[in-house]
Amino acid sequence: MRYTLRQLEYFIAVGEAGSITLASERVHISQPSISAAVSHLEQELNVQLFVRHHAQGLSLTPAGRDLLREAKSLVAQAESLYLRATEATGQVRGSLSLGCMVTLAPMLVPELTHSFTAAFPTVSIRTVERHHEDLFEGIRHSELDIALCYDLHIPDDIEFVPLVKLPPHVLMGEADPLARRPSVILEEIAAKPMILLDLPMSREYFLAIFLKQGLEPTIAARSAHHEVVRTMVANGYGYSILNATPRSDYALDGRRLVRIRLGGDHRPMTIGVATLKSLRKTQLVAAFATHCRAHISDSYIPGMVAPSFGPRRR
Repeated sequence: MRYTLRQLEYFIAVGEAGSITLASERVHISQPSISAAVSHLEQELNVQLFVRHHAQGLSLTPAGRDLLREAKSLVAQAESLYLRATEATGQVRGSLSLGCMVTLAPMLVPELTHSFTAAFPTVSIRTVERHHEDLFEGIRHSELDIALCYDLHIPDDIEFVPLVKLPPHVLMGEADPLARRPSVILEEIAAKPMILLDLPMSREYFLAIFLKQGLEPTIAARSAHHEVVRTMVANGYGYSILNATPRSDYALDGRRLVRIRLGGDHRPMTIGVATLKSLRKTQLVAAFATHCRAHISDSYIPGMVAPSFGPRRR
């Protein structure tokens, strides 16, 4: 056999992404290395795997689709050797596919993965940032071993272990007159312009906070990007309601933000780990779940302000 499992992994990445550029970003390998791996496979197997479209990426040939299926099976079997060895020896090793809610990933993932691989040097972690629905689909199709997400509409086939509750808070620019208050209630802000974090499930959560009180927010702008919302708020476009709080009080453009307690009884978002109920956890997955429980709590959250510290004041 004159091809490697690594070359098959690069081929799988390109086949799933439909682009060498996207595949390079997913597996964190240079584009020339991936191109060389695919070319080697085509020469070694004497078959064309992709049709190259000028400026439009790649598409699998019929033979490429068949070989992609076989390559996935072969790589999965190779991975299972590590799992069997892990179970037999009690060692934590192998490759872990970790999904994370896109708004949480910049804060949680770097510290969690670094500390875990420092404790278990033979483990490699592939991380994916997605929205809730995509995370659950990834778990169902074995693309992800475990995911960090919120407790929003957890499907019946997904096991969710809660880690920490994040109550909603109001985010304002420091020039807003209400920013000097220790807390505000919905009636005081409903008529003010709101910058909505516009993500599936999240948007419904934020709107439901107002609906429960018989109110409707005045939505001035929407964004699917957490940092865009924060920067717009810092620049005085309006306020926002969020749950996750980075440790920095500043938006990306350097303007200051103020976090204020939202008065009243409001459902928090709970961060937790999600896995497939019907699938027995490997020792690696169980070890990472334990690692998350040890590193995420009311008193400490990687990259974030923990709930026990309360709102930050100027």
